[in-house]
Amino acid sequence: MGEFNKPFDAIVVGAGPSGNAAAYTMAKEGLNVLQIERGEYAGSKNVQGAILYADALEKIIPEFRDEAPLERHVIEQRMWTMDDKSHTGMHYRSDDFNEEKPNRYTILRAQFDKWFSSKVKEAGALVLYETTVTELVRDLSGKVIGVRTDRQGSPIMANVVVLAEGVNGLVGQRSGLRDELAPDTVALAVKEMHFLPRETIEARFNLSGNEGVVIEAMGTITKGMTGTGFLYTNEESISVGIGCIVSDFAETDVTPNELLEAFKNHPSIKPLLADSECKEYAAHLIPEGGYKAIPQLTGAGWIVVGDAGQFVNAVHREGSNLAMTTGRVAAETVVSLTRKREEMTAANLAAYEKRLAQSFVMKDLKKYKGIPELLHKNKGNFFGTYPRLLSQAMQTWFRVDGIDKVSKEKAIFRNFRETRTLWGMMGDAFRVVRAWR
Repeated sequence: MGEFNKPFDAIVVGAGPSGNAAAYTMAKEGLNVLQIERGEYAGSKNVQGAILYADALEKIIPEFRDEAPLERHVIEQRMWTMDDKSHTGMHYRSDDFNEEKPNRYTILRAQFDKWFSSKVKEAGALVLYETTVTELVRDLSGKVIGVRTDRQGSPIMANVVVLAEGVNGLVGQRSGLRDELAPDTVALAVKEMHFLPRETIEARFNLSGNEGVVIEAMGTITKGMTGTGFLYTNEESISVGIGCIVSDFAETDVTPNELLEAFKNHPSIKPLLADSECKEYAAHLIPEGGYKAIPQLTGAGWIVVGDAGQFVNAVHREGSNLAMTTGRVAAETVVSLTRKREEMTAANLAAYEKRLAQSFVMKDLKKYKGIPELLHKNKGNFFGTYPRLLSQAMQTWFRVDGIDKVSKEKAIFRNFRETRTLWGMMGDAFRVVRAWR
């Protein structure tokens, strides 16, 4: 690759939401940007659907709604606690979400990432597909000054390298910038796409036009492991999946595929998928370690964004907005330093971390910093005992069988006390409050 004789202002490794956000922002501001993606095209490794949070993308491409491949805008959120035969849920639905500029959309990542990449090229960045970055190149002082790839030729030089390489972070690991991914900080999720006629989806979920529904579920569906299930509507398909912490899978005999099959056949899920045709299946890793698992984010000549930085809010199931926001903020930091003609030193690039600390990204992750550890250490209760107790309470309360309501109340409270004990419940409540703050 000796044709790149002049150093780029920036090299972006990866073409997911964070990498595209970074590359687009820098290229649009006139920087000479090279983006390197190992897939055949951006999104080629993604077949599944996802949730797109409009605010984060609107700050990068304000007019994205006019041309981005969007599926449905979400008007209803359902949250279910499930045992083996039932679910106890709450949901919020509002016509306010049928606004001129909707807040959330379902998307198909393969289509969306490809579109976003086209915008990166329109902004002036050079994008190399089917190219893998093998290592970072350093000068004698240790500063990162470029990358090597699996293509023949000389290293490609740049003033700064933005690592948007995803959760595995292999380039960062090989270069000694971060530790190997810990199995208790990452989830393995499996997804399927089930295709149905548009009118069937709308009738089944009480929708019209491009309205959509998201269902998020937890409970015994993960067989005592830390994890969640989900289902959401696309234009002519339904995305359904489930994921658990990798270390939990290693401790059990349950496979991800078995977990997904059981979830699809749950009495609350099966009717929603009836008569559908499954055409796509995918498995991928999701960073779930939260605030405490965030690696070093900057150094001399390099900066980390997106999943590579563990930027996923597992409590609220938010990822794309954190990815695009960190990509944008990193890019704006690089643009500012470039215009001031300042060096990409560790001290100067640390401005990225300072800006993130003032954003919703770090504020939210810091707020929930104790939740991942809490759930993992108490998974038997939160993903087994309590979902069963809640279901039994609902069954007792809503079954009309000649037993008076006072006796029913006493039976419900007695079941909770005998199963978990009063001190146990008080301890769990205290741990949740402490982890939440």
